[in-house]
Amino acid sequence: MDSLQLCLPFSSTSRFRYRPVRCTNERQALFNRIAPVYDNLNDVLSMGQHRIWKRMAVTWSGAKSGDNVLDLCCGSGDLAFLLSEKVWPAGKVTGLDFSEDQLSMASSRQDLLSKVCYRNIEWVEGDALDLPFSDCFFDGITMGYGLRNVVDRRKALQEMFRVLKPGSRISVLDFNKSTQPITATIQEWMINNVVVPVASGYGLAEEYEYLNSSIKEFLTGKEQEKLALEVGFSKAKHYEIAGGLMGNLVATR
Repeated sequence: MDSLQLCLPFSSTSRFRYRPVRCTNERQALFNRIAPVYDNLNDVLSMGQHRIWKRMAVTWSGAKSGDNVLDLCCGSGDLAFLLSEKVWPAGKVTGLDFSEDQLSMASSRQDLLSKVCYRNIEWVEGDALDLPFSDCFFDGITMGYGLRNVVDRRKALQEMFRVLKPGSRISVLDFNKSTQPITATIQEWMINNVVVPVASGYGLAEEYEYLNSSIKEFLTGKEQEKLALEVGFSKAKHYEIAGGLMGNLVATR
């Protein structure tokens, strides 16, 4: 699939900054299409459990008051909002995504929720493979359901390593590519018989049918650990959660 270079002009009145974006045309269009119902679907499909997994991911990042943290592939902002509560009052959160529509949803939620701590969040449209930040810039990084979707996972981890301060951690939440046949079978059945039919009720069956293939093409937990160590992280541990259906990579620079 062809890569897309999208460069939109900076606007001083915009709620978020624009940066060059490199991704597949199809994948970026997919996330723009699902943006309006993304949060509702997550609640329905996971029966609200995704909120627990995301809190776990934020805890694993080690974010604390006063930290400068990044939520990479931030989508509509769930992890960014949780991070802002951790780093408030002196810290800052940057939420970066390649989908303008997802960032618009995140910015709207920021206004609607109106919590004081959410004022420390800035939204940036950008490329996970070419982050617009200097070296050793962040005290922690989260990434929710993004590593599976980038076109170059090694480069994404290299960029996270580059912008992360020494001794700090990344926390990467995503579907787990299980090595246990029964878990993989259950996961595939649930996607085909629960996720896709529910998504079809929103007119998005085709958009969610990609999940099975994307998981099959993803890295196992051990492969994620190995790749993180190869790009320079000193420690890497992948945790299986939700009965092995989800996983979270924690790596320390």
